[in-house]
Amino acid sequence: MSGHPAAAALRDLVCAFAVTRTPPDGAALAAATGHEEGGPLRVLRAGGLCLVVQDVPAALFDEEALAERLNRPDDLERCARAHHRGVEAAAARGPVVPLPMATLYRGDGSARQAVAGREAGLRTLLDRLRDRTEWAVKVHALDPPAKPATGAPRDRGPGGRDYLSRASARRRDRRDGHAKALAEADAVDAELRRYAVAATRHRPQSERLTGRRSPQVLNAAYLVENAESGAFTRALAGLTADGRLTAVEVGASGPWIPYSFARWDEEPERTRQEVGA
Repeated sequence: MSGHPAAAALRDLVCAFAVTRTPPDGAALAAATGHEEGGPLRVLRAGGLCLVVQDVPAALFDEEALAERLNRPDDLERCARAHHRGVEAAAARGPVVPLPMATLYRGDGSARQAVAGREAGLRTLLDRLRDRTEWAVKVHALDPPAKPATGAPRDRGPGGRDYLSRASARRRDRRDGHAKALAEADAVDAELRRYAVAATRHRPQSERLTGRRSPQVLNAAYLVENAESGAFTRALAGLTADGRLTAVEVGASGPWIPYSFARWDEEPERTRQEVGA
């Protein structure tokens, strides 16, 4: 859901966090905080649905000011954390559809209109997300073990043939290692999909985001029935404990609010269980 373009006026804008059927308890909502610069979180009724929102100053959240702030890493992190707090507050009593960060409207009327125009799809999505949570799995390639050095320490062959041969062998080893890592990542994904009702693969994160030199070969999210979370985590533990993975390292986190599966305008990739195959 994208908000209307923020006006350049000085009046407040409405920042929307999430849609739910059952609004959070008033006391719990009052205890929660969204953006530090805004007012208290509140519930906006939109037909048969509820929207958790916050009034925020236009001077800090209009299009130009927000673009400038989100280009600063510290401000971006603060905004992301504030948005997550708002979504968590909305999820206190039932499933939610989290909205994209910085979903802004000129006022309550435009926010209600945006929800009302998608109410049928939102209801379907809320039904789909009920009693389900998201697990995130990230798989990184491991550096191949170093091979012992052979031959003379310095290449004195004609035209550097020995050096070129070793360089070619190193490139081949890297290609083979990366191919093996990709194959093992695919095996991890295939195994975990057995315990999920839906799965999606995001673009692998860069070294700048992961803080690791080894490449990320899988960045996936799995929508798991709460009743099946134990089976999912046991499958994950089995993958990393039985010694079958030699080229990758697997990391997982969860359970989370299912952000990756809360888009009603695009259907996430489904597993066999959900499509009834």
